[in-house]
Amino acid sequence: MTVVPYKEDRAGKKQQVARMFDSISGNYDFLNHFLSLGIDIRWRKKAIKLLAKSKPKLILDVATGTGDFAVETLKLNPDQVIGVDISEGMLEVGRKKMKARGIDHKIDLRLGDSENLPFEENKFDAVIVAFGVRNFENLEKGLTEMQRVLKPGGQLVVLEFSKPRTFPFKQLYNFYFKFVLPKIGRLVSRDSAAYTYLPESVQAFPDGTDFTNILNRIGFNYTTCQSLTFGISSLYTGTK
Repeated sequence: MTVVPYKEDRAGKKQQVARMFDSISGNYDFLNHFLSLGIDIRWRKKAIKLLAKSKPKLILDVATGTGDFAVETLKLNPDQVIGVDISEGMLEVGRKKMKARGIDHKIDLRLGDSENLPFEENKFDAVIVAFGVRNFENLEKGLTEMQRVLKPGGQLVVLEFSKPRTFPFKQLYNFYFKFVLPKIGRLVSRDSAAYTYLPESVQAFPDGTDFTNILNRIGFNYTTCQSLTFGISSLYTGTK
């Protein structure tokens, strides 16, 4: 069963996700950091460090949102970072952020579909995505597209929420994720569906070895999965 934000809406997941992020774009950055107690910032830093050895010069950030992950890649000193997202609302917030920081010449944010990336094969040294793959309408198609645009030897880095499995953190986390987070998100964002969709989409996502198995099946090599913060999030890598 496909998890969607607006259950009474007949539109496809892709259209619903775009509309949801358009709706919450103005409060997204604040809520992201507030609801995760700032841990999401540390997760992004850890993820980008995995690319330090390969020193990628051209990086693609899929489902870039407002561009936080793309900004983090600048520590690698790339020539250019291209971010794509299906939500124009999120991209607009991101473009203002880049311009205010004087880094809009380095980071190019574009409207684009992760499942139909508008780039030729073997273009990017690295492809990254943070908290975006669980929103894909067709997960394998999106991952296949990322593999297609990677150069041979290029690296994929995926940061995504996962499900804690140890007592008592599993129980505490589930209570917070299902009851506290949606209420705060609803109050601030005014979108009652967005922060109910979040825990539902995480529960439905094939995390851990289920996800690395998909990466292997698509053709990625040397896949890894690293659990972060008691299993709240996972960091995945693969090489073309």
